[in-house]
Amino acid sequence: MQLRLLVPVFLQRSLLLVFCIALNSCQSHKANSGPSIEFTHIPPPAQGGRERVDTISGRVRNARPKQQIVIYAHSGQWWVQPWPDHPFIPIKADSTWSTETHLGFEYAALLVEPDYHPPPIMDLAPTQGGSVALVTIVKGVGAPQFAPTASLKFSDHDWAVRTVASDKGGMNNLYDPENAWTDASGALHMQIKKKSGMWSCAEIFLNRSLGYGTYSVTVRDTSHLEPAAAFSMFIFDERASEQHFREMDVEVGGRRDAANKNNAQYVIQPLYIPGNLFAFKAPSGTLTYVLRWESGHATFETFRGRSAGAGAQLVAEHEFTSGIPSPGKAMPRLIFFVVATDKNPMQKPSEVVVEKFEYLP
Repeated sequence: MQLRLLVPVFLQRSLLLVFCIALNSCQSHKANSGPSIEFTHIPPPAQGGRERVDTISGRVRNARPKQQIVIYAHSGQWWVQPWPDHPFIPIKADSTWSTETHLGFEYAALLVEPDYHPPPIMDLAPTQGGSVALVTIVKGVGAPQFAPTASLKFSDHDWAVRTVASDKGGMNNLYDPENAWTDASGALHMQIKKKSGMWSCAEIFLNRSLGYGTYSVTVRDTSHLEPAAAFSMFIFDERASEQHFREMDVEVGGRRDAANKNNAQYVIQPLYIPGNLFAFKAPSGTLTYVLRWESGHATFETFRGRSAGAGAQLVAEHEFTSGIPSPGKAMPRLIFFVVATDKNPMQKPSEVVVEKFEYLP
């Protein structure tokens, strides 16, 4: 009798096990039925620029009808590809997609609904939500590629001179090595001027990292600068996108704050974090800007005149104690560039003169 009773129980348990396996299989199938984006060709990690392009391609699984792909490349900021007026990439009948893209250090593929309006530029990486059904971000494949440069001797240091476009300032600026040169006294002249119907700018950077220490630049009167023109001394590591490029800036230019007429700022990137930006008014005349960088601290100062030594008149000072980057391969840079602005676009050529750069470990 006991054997006869065990058989039905065994069968019941077997049927229950089969039912559970089938149920888990259905649930797994449902979980895997959402969309996915894969890449079949990823460009190298590289500095952006309007003349540096490659192909990016991939495949979408389980996309809904009328959904499309939008690509962003990350070089300083996230830029929609290949151009703001052509952002949508159709998904073909075989589920593949492909487009030309300008180069960046990272690439984002967005699966979007028909009503999505992609911003031309984003400070933060794109995220899923709303009309964005899915976002997949990958790093460029291979060794980082950096643009060719010219060379310059200034303040007893060897500098490289940018020769290709850059997106600092929120727009794709051209850069011409002829816009950076030193005069007989050794002062550095940096210019913004028209080239091929567009504004071309100037940027130089050291060919090695200096690390913690005190950085200073002495700059002649910048009170003449238009609102769209800006000069900056900044620290930047092109290989550290995940750490906001270890960027710290002192930037001066035209009037930025209509309320109190501040025209200069100290910044620890990312600047959108509360407390990472300190704005102040840079007066007319020659000024010396200083960054004292140590572990966990970054102190910015501005002085009237050509010295930050004893007796120098302090204009502004601010100490940052959070989010301070470690040196890594961050190098000092000097840049004179055009800032994106609809209200006050650049009107005429401009120049800044940097009398000296100093570094003390």
